[in-house]
Amino acid sequence: MSDLRRTRILAAVAACLTLCAGLGVRGAVDGDVAKYAGDALYTVLLCTLVVLLAPATRPRVAGGIALLASWAVECAQLTGVPAELAERSVVARLVLGSTFNAPDLLWYAVGAGLFLLICAVVPRPGGLRHA
Repeated sequence: MSDLRRTRILAAVAACLTLCAGLGVRGAVDGDVAKYAGDALYTVLLCTLVVLLAPATRPRVAGGIALLASWAVECAQLTGVPAELAERSVVARLVLGSTFNAPDLLWYAVGAGLFLLICAVVPRPGGLRHA
């Protein structure tokens, strides 16, 4: 099996685990802890999806893409379009949110940092550390 295929499989597993962690946090705790943990995990999930789609992507690049996407979604909430879509679709509400909240921008950065930390600790297929 090629390293890119192994990376893609690892990213898919990581995406599933991240999704489960996000749902678990939402089910186990309430309030700000659940909200901000969910924000951080949202960006971690986007990082894993970037790697799943483009397994040769370096972690810093994947983290940057995911962080910018998270910030773009949050800033789009200032337009009201995500809120309108969220009224019509549960999926849109989960993916796009509905209300801008400035602290979310920080927690998305925390999520990208968490992804980079995990990449620094977990060996890449082939035995090398991510850089």
